[in-house]
Amino acid sequence: MTGKLKLDDAAKRRVRAGRLLLAGKRPPEVARAVGAPRQTVYRWREVLKVGGIDALREMSKGGRPARLGAAELSRLYVALLEGAAVHGFATPLWTLKRVRLWIEREFGVRYSEVHIWRLLGQLGLSNQKPDRRALERDAVAIEHWRKRTWPALKKTPDARDG
Repeated sequence: MTGKLKLDDAAKRRVRAGRLLLAGKRPPEVARAVGAPRQTVYRWREVLKVGGIDALREMSKGGRPARLGAAELSRLYVALLEGAAVHGFATPLWTLKRVRLWIEREFGVRYSEVHIWRLLGQLGLSNQKPDRRALERDAVAIEHWRKRTWPALKKTPDARDG
């Protein structure tokens, strides 16, 4: 690789704090300088002692590791585009419950429907509601009614005056 990896803001702040610590500044001073909690700077100091500046650069963002990786999320996205009927559901529409069941069946991972909602947002998908229309709908008859029958039924200004 020829270029430097672009550091996110949090990593830049940790590296700046690390350099200040290496320059002999005390953790409370560093905390004020970089705008971080004092306890966090003490933790960074321990990481710095063990692994140096590079360890501060590479620190994780924290939190629980994802249970679905990029490959699984990609498979989920493709499945969603294919439609629910392709994957054994009665209709082609996906619901949060169906997505949750599919993920559990395919990957053995259980999520709440709230988290499924977050995953869909992460994939760039949003809630879509289908138009509720009768299967027996006759577009020609509807158009005829709109253009012929409805105008005849509407009251005209002349009819109200009489």
